[in-house]
Amino acid sequence: MTAELRDTPRRRVTGLVLLAAAVVALTLASLAIGSVAIPLGDVVAILSGEPSAKASWTTIVLEFRLPKALTAALAGAALAVGGLLMQTLFRNPLAGPYVLGISAGASLGVALVVLTIGGVTTELLAGIGLIGEFGLITAASLGAGAVLGLVVIAARRVSSLTLLILGVLFGYATSALVTVLMHFSLAERIQAYIIWTFGSFGGVTWSQLRVLAPALLAGLALAALASKPLNALLLGERYARSMGVAVGRARLGVLVSTALLAGGVTAFCGPVGFIGVAVPHLVRAVLQCADHRILIPGTALAGALVALASDLIAQLPGSDAVLPLNAVTALVGAPVIAGIILRRRALASWG
Repeated sequence: MTAELRDTPRRRVTGLVLLAAAVVALTLASLAIGSVAIPLGDVVAILSGEPSAKASWTTIVLEFRLPKALTAALAGAALAVGGLLMQTLFRNPLAGPYVLGISAGASLGVALVVLTIGGVTTELLAGIGLIGEFGLITAASLGAGAVLGLVVIAARRVSSLTLLILGVLFGYATSALVTVLMHFSLAERIQAYIIWTFGSFGGVTWSQLRVLAPALLAGLALAALASKPLNALLLGERYARSMGVAVGRARLGVLVSTALLAGGVTAFCGPVGFIGVAVPHLVRAVLQCADHRILIPGTALAGALVALASDLIAQLPGSDAVLPLNAVTALVGAPVIAGIILRRRALASWG
């Protein structure tokens, strides 16, 4: 038994290293595979600053595929860690990063712009009248920020369970408002909004990535700093208080972190679903660990891996067709969530 205890940390470190290696490998694969196949050797040469066999390959890798791959890795890590935070805070295995209504607020902001102003391009959804390239991002960020303000105010007065219910109710109310806007909008504007809801990592440019990356990295850093309070919250808020944890401050930190993670991804990539709910459970099963000092980096790496794989599948390598990203993530996440629901003992253990 002593040997087994010694081997457990080693296995967890090995698991983290393997996840990191898989993320690097899949990132290189996403740069090489697409409608135009590029040899892996040329991809490495381009990333090293060396000339490739074709000048067009350099443009494809550096201007299109690299920002998309970095966006997918960051967004996947953010959504997965956001899901882990929510599942721990609410002690609910089906909680996700959008449970607070942050995604709904961002969607409402986008709906107000797209369905009332219109003029959105199909690929980047960027040219909205005089608003410019960051029109949707600004609208989504304002919507997410407004919800965050309400959540922070409510978090000081109600329990975590009540906050969860309020988030669900806000999501329903926001969906109703979006439905009303769609009812009175033109067909082409409705189509533009629906395309945005499919989710995509490919519409983020280098200039947008310079805004998205710091926001998501800040959210991940806040999550890492909250690892010890999260470990105490696993056993309930009363136990956490008895251990000297400032529960209110810890809850606020988790909410702000989740808002940055979920709000940032939704603003730039659309409402990408299922990754935040499914990935934390996969990581717990693989690492066999409940310590957030291990779970947070493991979940971030696994989220990046799942997002990269989903994006690669959505691209249908060798074809010019592209599948909706949310359709692929649903195919990955739905079986995991179904397994969670069927495991009644696991659900009961969350209280």
